Amino acid sequence: MANLWFHFFFSMFTILCYLIISPTLCQTNFTKNDELALLAFKNSVGDPFNHLANWSNSSFICNWVGVTCDANGERVSVLNLADTSLKGTLPSQVGNLSSLVELDLHSNNFHGELPKELLQLHKLKILNLSSNEFHGKIPAWIGSLFSLQQIIFRNNSFKGVIPPSVSNLSKLEMLDWNDNFIHGSIPLAIGRLQHLKILRIAGNNLSGKIPPTISGLSSLELMSLSYNSLIGDIPNEIANLTNLRIIYLGQNQLFDYIPRSIGSLISLQELDLGSNNLQGDIPEDMGKLDMLQELYLDHNNLQ
Repeated sequence: MANLWFHFFFSMFTILCYLIISPTLCQTNFTKNDELALLAFKNSVGDPFNHLANWSNSSFICNWVGVTCDANGERVSVLNLADTSLKGTLPSQVGNLSSLVELDLHSNNFHGELPKELLQLHKLKILNLSSNEFHGKIPAWIGSLFSLQQIIFRNNSFKGVIPPSVSNLSKLEMLDWNDNFIHGSIPLAIGRLQHLKILRIAGNNLSGKIPPTISGLSSLELMSLSYNSLIGDIPNEIANLTNLRIIYLGQNQLFDYIPRSIGSLISLQELDLGSNNLQGDIPEDMGKLDMLQELYLDHNNLQ
């Protein structure tokens, strides 16, 4: 409790200092460094609607649009500039915000490749760059941001393969890379992501088989791999994913039979296997899926 009061009074003192004395005199070295990084960011991007108008050294950095500071008011912990029509490449200076926990730039007009300076954001938990025009390969260094819990890159133009280094992100709970141009196979090492709850890589150019190692995704609740070119059968090991509620595997080139083991997924609510090359009978074990609300098996060779 005493610690909370300290943070409260420290924050109030800092704000009053900015208002009454001088923003320059009241800054710590930490906030000054973050301020310089953000001003460099502002000067590097296009801001057609002037959303960053109050980003000025005459005002308290923690009051800037899209900026949230930590409890001490010393470091920028969140930069959320979603849906602000910013454009340009992502400035390298964002890497100097070394206490960032969340970086959300979704629904803007950023383009180009990801700057390697993002590697400096060791505390980053949420990285949302969706609905922009980023391109290039998803860099292997992404697997060194060990604090990441969510990576959301959907609706961009990323290409290349899924870097195997992603499997190093042991805290990852959401991987959403829908609607890009990612190709190649799903890495075997992906099964190491034991805390992953949401896996979305639909609408890409993935090929190869769904690896049996997905059985290691013991926390998985949603798996969306539709609209790719995946081949082979659905592995029996899918039965180990007992928390699965939603499976989207439609619009691929899967063949062989629907495994009986799918009847073990008693939490399943939606199952889409449509538009593949599946054959044989619909297994009776699917009758055990009491919670199933939506089932799509159309455009297959089922009997």
